[in-house]
Amino acid sequence: MKNTRTLALHDAGQRLWLDNITRELLRSGTLARYIDELSVTGLTSNPTIFEQAIGAGTLYDEPIRAMSAAGLSTETLFFKLALEDLTQAAALFRPTFDRSQGTDGWVSLEVSPLLAHDTAGTIQAAAQLHAQAACSNVLIKIPGTAEGVPAIEASVFAGIPVNVTLLFSCEQYLAAAEAYLRALERRAELGLDLKIGSVASVFVSRWDVAVSKELPVPFHNRLGIAIARRTYKAYRQLLSSERWKKLLALGAQPQRLLWASTGTKDPAAPDTLYVEALADPDTIDTVPEKTLLAFADHGNLPQRGLAQASDSEAVIKEFERAGIDAAALAARLQHEGVDAFAKSWAALMLRIKDKSTRAAPAVPA
Repeated sequence: MKNTRTLALHDAGQRLWLDNITRELLRSGTLARYIDELSVTGLTSNPTIFEQAIGAGTLYDEPIRAMSAAGLSTETLFFKLALEDLTQAAALFRPTFDRSQGTDGWVSLEVSPLLAHDTAGTIQAAAQLHAQAACSNVLIKIPGTAEGVPAIEASVFAGIPVNVTLLFSCEQYLAAAEAYLRALERRAELGLDLKIGSVASVFVSRWDVAVSKELPVPFHNRLGIAIARRTYKAYRQLLSSERWKKLLALGAQPQRLLWASTGTKDPAAPDTLYVEALADPDTIDTVPEKTLLAFADHGNLPQRGLAQASDSEAVIKEFERAGIDAAALAARLQHEGVDAFAKSWAALMLRIKDKSTRAAPAVPA
């Protein structure tokens, strides 16, 4: 039976993607149930998610030992494991992908976060992962750093579907959107297909975590939503522009705006805070499993959405008067996000090395 809350969100024009993947989710049928019952239409992953998945339990142990014994490097081994999981998930989402004609039903795999400031390396890695996946509904995640933006353009121009990750502001989003538009315009000049899937992932809750350390309680859990509202306005303006309409007429599909980091971090705030605040048409919310289940249990759709909200700029100005430089904080959050994923990547590589050298448990006689 369909959950009425998540179905209502879907019918209102927003899509829920799961921000998690594990072999247990796949093998237990839990992901299939989320698709059928909770209207989940896609999935995202990152190094932190895989580090936790591989570290929890033993489902990955034997494949790691076997591939290590075959001489695979730790990084190569990881991407083989990740693609095994993600292509299985992609198969579950394939009916959604086909029904939506490629709008929904995507899963995401990230290039190594160590390449966040390496344009050429990112371009090469994105092409390699896209070829390895050999799957129509896999997005390659590329960070929206200064060095990542040209890699986004080059990858989309090459026909690679891209999830732009680690965006924290309207300006960073617009830079990613510009890269997507330029790539499509270049393809149009050559008469190439313009239907290249892409999403732009704007992180929300990390704003509020950052300012909660600097400002008193009345300021808590407000800035991330305000930044998202500002970005949503720019997104709608871009979709109504003549530049975009020209590409749309040639067969392009929008690079949809995706809300990331929408799990509530403040225990004093509602656990469905960001899902409810950011429930707007033509967007995606990629939610942690805990947040998905919370919304399915007791979430509510707001009476008015971001498109009608007019107070976001006033909220941002209020924070600026309190000493928060939004542009500087966005740059800092992106830098910290790159560092956090790099640390998770290092932990992930160590985890795999440890499991590759650990002896298999003895089989009882």
